[in-house]
Formats: sequence, structure tokens, C-alpha cells
Amino acid sequence: METTIKDIARKCGVAVSTVSRAINNHPDINPRTRELVLQTIAEHNYVPNNSARNLKRTASRTIAILVKGISNPLFSALVQMIEKEISRNKYNFFLQHVDELQDEIDVALELIKEKRLKGIVFLGGYFSHSKEKLKQLNVPFVLSTAGIQRLEDGTVGSCFSVDDQAESYKMTDFLCRLGHQRIAILGALEGDLSIGRLRLLGYREALIEHGRSVDERLIRYMKEDIPSYSMQNGYEVMKELLEEDLSFTAVYAISDMQAIGACKAIFQKGYRIPDDFAVAGFDGLPDTYYYEPSITTIKQPVEDIAKASIQALFHMIKDKEAVPGKVFAGHLFERESTARASETGGLYVKRRNETETGRYFK
Repeated sequence: METTIKDIARKCGVAVSTVSRAINNHPDINPRTRELVLQTIAEHNYVPNNSARNLKRTASRTIAILVKGISNPLFSALVQMIEKEISRNKYNFFLQHVDELQDEIDVALELIKEKRLKGIVFLGGYFSHSKEKLKQLNVPFVLSTAGIQRLEDGTVGSCFSVDDQAESYKMTDFLCRLGHQRIAILGALEGDLSIGRLRLLGYREALIEHGRSVDERLIRYMKEDIPSYSMQNGYEVMKELLEEDLSFTAVYAISDMQAIGACKAIFQKGYRIPDDFAVAGFDGLPDTYYYEPSITTIKQPVEDIAKASIQALFHMIKDKEAVPGKVFAGHLFERESTARASETGGLYVKRRNETETGRYFK
């Protein structure tokens, strides 16, 4: 009678899954157990089922995309482009959401064991992991839109992103040049160590270089109980800011969705954009063009970043060597939501016709 994998498992006193891991040289198995299983296989001339082995090979052709901030529509566009390229190359695709407070490297290490990944794309997340942490990843990876990361030699990884700090500086500098003295910012979660921190640094840097004071009361963080980088988050945070007795003439939201939510809160209070408040966002989502008023924003070259990221990953999977990363330039689109401070109608000027709240007046 032909020996089966169940026979091998019974003779070794282990589970069938353990025999399978030994056959496929899975790292998650005790070396002594692996030696016992392989010896028993040799003694009984057991030949693993070819179809099962082929299935394993197919299952291992998997690339995972780990997304931190999955509610951000920018990432949705990136995921679609990357998924299309993965499928075109006949690889499997696995999408994993990473919570804001989770360590994406820890999540990746678990997935490598479970899914036998061939590669990983990190979208968003912590931009400065230690070299010791990154070297735990034994598969090629790319950091896409995760902030600039200088990777250590010998690490099979690469980074593709805009310079979030520099682009945030660019937007704040633009508002300062329009004459705005007091600029509020709608940021990420308090304590954020990824793109939120970088964009906040760029904001601070620009204010200081323009001789503006950094008023900590005008730095507002996202709410933890509301989806990150969402319209609702921007709306709720802006609504609270407007209820406080603080003077400012411009609002810079570090994501376009937050900016749209902020506009809603401003209109509901009876103010006008840009007459009472200038509003700017970040990402360059199509929604900002079609919103009324159209919103000034920094556009990230999403298609270029996605294409470069996945091409680099496949190159690393094939050649097992790192690929140079790239910093992409963002583009500032000036639209109707911003104007010179001297052209505004002043702060907290109520409309005479309250029934028209929510309309935009040039």
C-alpha cells in the first residue's frame, strides 16, 4: 500500500501540517522535528503528491499590501493600480489593513509566516523603522507613500514617496505668501509618527521661516473614534475649532478629505470661503476640483508612485537585490478656496442672509 502524508505524520507523532511544513522547508518548525520527518519520509520512500506541491507553489506567489490609513481615498487609487500590475504578472494579491496604533512590521512578519509571501508593499505607516526591525523582513519590500526612508545596505527594499515635510512646507509657505498671519492645521492623530508628523514639521518650519509664531492651539489632531483622514474627522475637528475664541484666517488640512469636511463646518457656521477663511488640503484627489469652491491642494503623482513601487518590487523578487528609491515632486494647485488675506472679509463676519448658509460667494 502506498505511504501517505497521514502515515508519515502518525509514525512521527506529529500533525499532518507539521509534515507539510517540513517538506516545504517552512521556517516555523523545530529543526529536530524537521530532521525526524525527513528521515521518516526517506525510510518509507514517501513521495509528496505533485498536485499538492504545485498548489503550495501557487499559494506562495503572493504579494501583500499593508495599508495604514485605509479610509484615505488616495490609498484606494494606489491599491487598484498596484493590484492590476500584480495580477498582470500572475501573482496573487493580499490586502491587509493595519490599525493606526499597530506596528506594520510586526503585522508583516506574521503574514510572511502565514501566507509565505514573495513581497510586500507598505502604504502609509511609520517612516523610520530601525535597521534591526527592517532586517527581520526576509522578503523584498517597498515603502510606498510611507515617507522618505533611508534603508541600510543589504536590505532588499526600496522607498517611493513625495517629501511630505517639504511639500507641507510648500503649502504653508504659499498661505504665508498670501499674507495669512495665523494659520490653523488639521493634522493626524496626536503622537503620529508617520506622514502626519512630517507634514506637521513642514508646517512649523514654514511658519518660523516667515516669522510667524507657532500657536499650539491652532494645531488640531484627528479624533481617534472617527475614521482617519476622513471628511467626518475634518468636519468634527473644524467644528470644535470654530467654537473657540481663536483668531486665524487660513486652515491647512493634511488630507483633502479633512479639508472637505472642514469646509462643511465653516459653511454651517455661516462663514464664507475664502472670504472669511482660506482652506487648503493635501493629496490632489479629484473631489477637490469638483467641490464648490474648488480646493487648493498639493497633488501627489499617484500613478507614478504606484508604477515605480511595483516595478521595483518585482525586480527585487527576481534579482534579490535592492533597487534605488525615488522622491517624487508634488504639485501645488491654486484654486478658489484660497485668496490673499487682504481680500478676505475678515474673521467671524456673519452673513446678513442666514438662509443662504452653505453657498459660495466670490
